[in-house]
Amino acid sequence: MDVLQLLPSEQALRTAPARMAPLAKLPVFWALTGKRAVVAGGSDAAAWKAELLAACGAEVHVYAQDLSEAFSTLLRQGSQSGDGRFVHHAQDWHAGAFEQAAIAIADCEDDAAAARFFGAAQKAGVPVNVIDKPRYCQFQFGSIVNRSPVVVAISTDGAAPILAQAIRRRIETLLPPSLKSWGALAHSIRDRINAAIATAAGRRAFWEAFADRAFGASPEANTQGDLLADAKCIVAAAQSSSPGRVTLVGAGPGDAELLTLKAVRALQAADVILFDDLVSDEVLELARREAKRMLVGKRGGRASCKQEDINATMIQLARAGKHVVRLKSGDPMIFGRAGEEIACLQQHGIPVDVVPGITSASAMAARLGVSLTHRDHAQAVRFVTGHSRQGFLPADIQWHDLAHSRTTTIFYMGGRTAGQIRMHLLAAGMNADTPVAVVSAVTRHNEQRWSGRLDDLASAVTRIGTDEPILIGVGSVFSQAAHAAKPTVAPLRSSHFNIARAGL
Repeated sequence: MDVLQLLPSEQALRTAPARMAPLAKLPVFWALTGKRAVVAGGSDAAAWKAELLAACGAEVHVYAQDLSEAFSTLLRQGSQSGDGRFVHHAQDWHAGAFEQAAIAIADCEDDAAAARFFGAAQKAGVPVNVIDKPRYCQFQFGSIVNRSPVVVAISTDGAAPILAQAIRRRIETLLPPSLKSWGALAHSIRDRINAAIATAAGRRAFWEAFADRAFGASPEANTQGDLLADAKCIVAAAQSSSPGRVTLVGAGPGDAELLTLKAVRALQAADVILFDDLVSDEVLELARREAKRMLVGKRGGRASCKQEDINATMIQLARAGKHVVRLKSGDPMIFGRAGEEIACLQQHGIPVDVVPGITSASAMAARLGVSLTHRDHAQAVRFVTGHSRQGFLPADIQWHDLAHSRTTTIFYMGGRTAGQIRMHLLAAGMNADTPVAVVSAVTRHNEQRWSGRLDDLASAVTRIGTDEPILIGVGSVFSQAAHAAKPTVAPLRSSHFNIARAGL
């Protein structure tokens, strides 16, 4: 039985892997080696499809009386190479052409011709595509990034082919040409690795390490031997009953695009993910689907899991050999109780490492276009918690230091204590006109922003509400924050007040 008891609420539904969002088409990679393919028509478009089919190893039967120059060149080159992948029938297609065919493609001049080809192929039970006529297509071709055996295909369901091409160009720049060699190497050693490493966890560890190397330099002559040696090391480690491990991962403020590459890799390698209530569904969507997900929400003013239970669960899972990702909103090392968890894990001999994330204060500054250390305004930045273990402001905050005019202060979790923050800063001598900015649900679809005077802080937070996490920024650097959002409601007291929902 798991030590941790999940929170009883509708949020517990998030512990299950996210269901696949609706797909316009099912992406399928189709083996055509040695299969008969039918191409009707002699146009350049038909030639491109014929070349694509031949590249997949199909035997391409071309039915056309007349061929374009490009198609004639393609068939001539195929004949000269002697690979026998093209068979030209200098006649129109007929019903017998579909016999034993695996796929049929045509370039038809009009809908009537397309309907005839489509109907004949369907009757023969052959999947069919009529070029540029979606109504007569049972499948579609995507834009392709070719690092075969690594192949990436992009589809927009026919809505925007130019967009698909643009996406392909982006991906082309991300995937090194050497990936082709690594893919071929994976093919050559896969059976030996599976035979050498008996456990699924061990195999995954091997291929994760392999993937990290695949985005570096091309494999060398001794690379295969090195990889097989790695497999032996994994087996030896498993036999020594070494424990699992825990990785503390910063999920950032909510926007999945702000995750680091290292954080994504950790999510893809996890066996179990213990995630905070504030972690967005978009971030969880990037995790390995087979990973077990456990909500360990800790939220001010709401039912929360006890820290002791979270620690015990991480220890239990790691001792069972699991790779546990402790997924925390923002940065684990900024008000994330990472220090307590690291100390507990180390005390029990559990290996632990940390993947930093973008802390909410940095996201707030970016969203507002404000430099927290603008040299004309601030010589120091302070991050202060607005919520102690007892649910109130910490008693030992040095308010006179925070009230210094050349200091920028960001209060985390200060929504419910905004009135006290205002009172203490004013009592410490801070000017009532000091610029203040408030951001709720930073980087998320329901983000709200306010900028104005310190004297108006409490009433502004009341207006925004405290259902979502709130950041409060105090200091002269926020004098320009009013320009970061267009006002959508009337001011509370002054022309500096504005509140806006910021769409991403």
